[in-house]
Amino acid sequence: MAAKPKTTARLTLVREWPLTPAATLGSSVRTKGILLEARARMPFAARKSLDVETGALVLRMAEGEEAAFEAMAAIISKTLDGIEALPVIPREVQDILTISQAERHRWLKDGRLKSAGTRTVKLRGRAKAVTFHVFDPRDIEDVLDRDLPSLWREEDKQAAAENRRRAAGKAARTRAGKNGEPEQKSPRGEKTNLPLKGWDAFELDGLLR
Repeated sequence: MAAKPKTTARLTLVREWPLTPAATLGSSVRTKGILLEARARMPFAARKSLDVETGALVLRMAEGEEAAFEAMAAIISKTLDGIEALPVIPREVQDILTISQAERHRWLKDGRLKSAGTRTVKLRGRAKAVTFHVFDPRDIEDVLDRDLPSLWREEDKQAAAENRRRAAGKAARTRAGKNGEPEQKSPRGEKTNLPLKGWDAFELDGLLR
């Protein structure tokens, strides 16, 4: 006997909550984070009833579930109250600013990216909790508006070039010391390891004899 086709309840109860640019900061990753934040406060069985559609959270439930629908709608509305202030987590920062993980770590360490504190969560499938820095959305918005990542990248390039120049100079001085080149003195009596240019030709002319 053929199995009876499953009947899908019509999701006639619908409500949506548009997400403002101040909340999402133009990031799809941030939008997904807001969705997960709202779902986390809902009963597990009802979480899939909420999704993101064209920049808004949308709740869909079947006819006959009016009481549950209103309860879920109240939870979502409460979650979204003041959502613009929800701390920005690392993967959202990287998406909003279009930066790499290495850049985020470097700029956080040297203070260019300001931490707003830390957050600890227990991830499914992991024995230990994970602690990470979070960021104030208004600080991240300011960094984005001023295009600071471009400026910081240029600063990093200049710093790297300067470090390479210093390292090359140090390596050259080290090699000069190992080769046993004579130590010289400047007219003021200061010691220097710079080689004497043209010394061999000068000696061959017999001017020192």
